[in-house]
Amino acid sequence: MRSDKAKTGPERAPHRSLLKASGYTDWEISRPWVGVVNPYNAIIPGHVHLNRITEGVKAAVYAFGGFPLEFPVIGVCDGIAMNHEGMKFSLPSRELIMDSIEIMVRAHALDALVLVTNCDKIIPGMAMAAFSLNIPTVMISGGPMLAGVSGGKDVDLSNIFEAVGKRVAGLMTDDELRAIEDTTCPTCGSCAGMFTANTMNCMIEALGLALPGNGTIPAVYSARDRLAKEAGRHIMMLVEKDIRPKDIVTAKSFANAVAVDMALGGSTNTALHLPALAHAAGIPLSLDQFEEASRKTPHICSMSPGGNHHIQDLFAAGGVQAVMARLLEGGLIDGTPLTVTGRTVEENLRGVRVFDDNVIRPLENPYHAQGGLAILKGNLAPEGSVVKQSAVDPSMLKHSGPARVFDSEEAASEAILARKINDGDVVVIRYEGPKGGPGMREMLGPTSSLAGMGMDKTVALITDGRFSGASRGASIGHVSPEAAAGGNIALVQEGDTIEIDIPSRSLHLAVPDEELEKRRAAWKPAESVTDSLFLERYRSVVTSGSRGAVFGK
Repeated sequence: MRSDKAKTGPERAPHRSLLKASGYTDWEISRPWVGVVNPYNAIIPGHVHLNRITEGVKAAVYAFGGFPLEFPVIGVCDGIAMNHEGMKFSLPSRELIMDSIEIMVRAHALDALVLVTNCDKIIPGMAMAAFSLNIPTVMISGGPMLAGVSGGKDVDLSNIFEAVGKRVAGLMTDDELRAIEDTTCPTCGSCAGMFTANTMNCMIEALGLALPGNGTIPAVYSARDRLAKEAGRHIMMLVEKDIRPKDIVTAKSFANAVAVDMALGGSTNTALHLPALAHAAGIPLSLDQFEEASRKTPHICSMSPGGNHHIQDLFAAGGVQAVMARLLEGGLIDGTPLTVTGRTVEENLRGVRVFDDNVIRPLENPYHAQGGLAILKGNLAPEGSVVKQSAVDPSMLKHSGPARVFDSEEAASEAILARKINDGDVVVIRYEGPKGGPGMREMLGPTSSLAGMGMDKTVALITDGRFSGASRGASIGHVSPEAAAGGNIALVQEGDTIEIDIPSRSLHLAVPDEELEKRRAAWKPAESVTDSLFLERYRSVVTSGSRGAVFGK
């Protein structure tokens, strides 16, 4: 065992003595050391209950012969960090989480890991650590929030953000806004739509790093506590058989996850996080592979924000495993990869069925013939950009309009809320990429304000930043190269015509090449001033969004 380096032999008597100071016995210390990473904090609603999940994991690890050693990591609530400086720190926290787990594991010679997780950057940060360390690992999420009910309709976080736009447009009163504010988020858990957190928890299940049910069992259901205990039991099986993340997750596993993503209509942030996970695993995964999967995988689940169903509905219909069963039957995923159950994908799916054909439609009757995401390229995004095409109104799949250019999210939000954006405009928010922000902020505020004002069917938004999984409309993000790196998005001027053609996968700035060269010769990057040494360090090493915004060497 790796832990023998810290516990075995007379020369490790000081080490054992320190462990005994924590109340541990010789027979406990002799067991496999299983790190249980608990990102509980009192801020994130998706994490406030993780002590409960962690205790279930630890109890099972202990019962099956392991020595559970709990330690924490940080986490950012993207919703609370949204629309202000806080969002600059969200994506950078992903690498910090990965690094902090590596430090704890390597410093203390742990044998295995159970990664308790739930919200946006915590999930990929933990998964990246699993690949980097490559010791037996199981991931277990805290589960999704239940949808709220307002005015007799199911609601979630996207509804309250859009309600702000309605209030500004005079379509909602203060009392109506307060009513939805008080009912939108009724329980703990990751926000109830197919936003980034829930999408990524589904992706971890599809990759095989988590047990069936990980992505969809609601946080408040007893089945979630039982799953936590199963995670503790399964990690001891993986330790006994020495099955590691890189034994489980292969290029075929990533292809499976991308196909599931397309079928679910998941968050655009998967095009950022799955390549980052693949990078940590040493497996190539490009935006072109997302595009290839989108072309051949139908969109069979209409989930909020683009549709009316919530994660609890997907759970009741059979969950991620039922989606995978449909895809396997259609030859759209591979059944051979191993999973943390110790069985293959195909073995896990035996006997799995769909309980609601409206929530998980048959392949021959999809919500859309193509997958949820589309990768657009053109002179405005030579390396690619990402749009959730399943959440775009059909009238906006093709759009041409004048650019309204802003060098920060704040400037764009101010113009939107001041009603200075007109029908037909293309709002361009730049210098918000990984380096430019720094931190590649999400733009849920601007997109939700436009939707709340009823302008999501008339106005497009393009950014080198990114979007929340709760965003909908013609919102095109991850434009690469970003403005701070000299991408053509930096050369757009007010009033330039921008042509969007999602079916043709095109994002084009209708400006002659000669004119763009003149502008480039005169271009000077906008200054992005921050007093954070952490963000400046991040800016110095982070790569393009098209590469997953991972760190360069």
